[in-house]
Amino acid sequence: MKTLNRTQRSGFAFAFLGVLLFSASLPFTKLALQSFDPLFTAFARPIIACSIAIPLMIYKKVPALPRDLWRPMAFTTLGAVFGWPILIALALQKSTSAHVAVIAAVMPLVTACIAVLKYRRRVSTQFWIASSLGTALLILFALSRGGAKGENGIADILTIGAVLASSYCYVEGAGLTSHMPGWQVISWIVVFGAPLSLVGALITFVHTNHSHHFHINALLGLLAIGYSSMYLGFFAWYRGLKDLGVTHGSQVQQLQAIMTLGWSALLLHEHISITTITAAIGIVLCVLWAITTANSV
Repeated sequence: MKTLNRTQRSGFAFAFLGVLLFSASLPFTKLALQSFDPLFTAFARPIIACSIAIPLMIYKKVPALPRDLWRPMAFTTLGAVFGWPILIALALQKSTSAHVAVIAAVMPLVTACIAVLKYRRRVSTQFWIASSLGTALLILFALSRGGAKGENGIADILTIGAVLASSYCYVEGAGLTSHMPGWQVISWIVVFGAPLSLVGALITFVHTNHSHHFHINALLGLLAIGYSSMYLGFFAWYRGLKDLGVTHGSQVQQLQAIMTLGWSALLLHEHISITTITAAIGIVLCVLWAITTANSV
């Protein structure tokens, strides 16, 4: 094990903040779904984020995106704006959130694998043990909350696709932070995704609005996932991955399931059991173990 230096400690703090904001996505989405279709909420997220991103980019006089970065930015946009939100929304229509969480629990481990393959970095055996153990605890935690129910082959495939899309966009987006600050990366991402998102949102709204009733809480939930999960969370997340390293930094996301339950207890009054607290302690220890392992074998 190693002691984190100042930059790595800062990276952990930023990654933790990013995951904290991401973790509120599910409870806020549940609120949004009271009045809006799942696909509409997915398409609306980047449009809402643009209401901050575009004025901020103009104010900061952000230069045009270099042509050689268009390709990685496009791939990152596909994962962050369309891949994860749309695929996970479709999966949740066919399965339970608890069952989807069982498969989504492997995301930090998948992100680490993609980062290792892409950047050809070697990490210690202890890292893989810690990451795998944390993933196993997450899966057991999801199973304890009913994750064995709601099994659906198509939903499972959609969830796997969502995990791969999200993991890849994390790795690709973290790579872009070597060319620009993280806030510019996510700003370009939502701008890139805005035109197609606008078309998708309009079509979905026209076809589904008649079957939903408006609730103010739903609107607040929609705005929250647009501003927090789609935009502000990435400010901190990409900075964290840059400072801590994408392989190790991705493991902080194992804390998201526990944080989500905390938000659910606060916003939706869900019960937190002793099992949850025990799982949370185990996952926290695994995350700390993973991020304090050496980079090389």
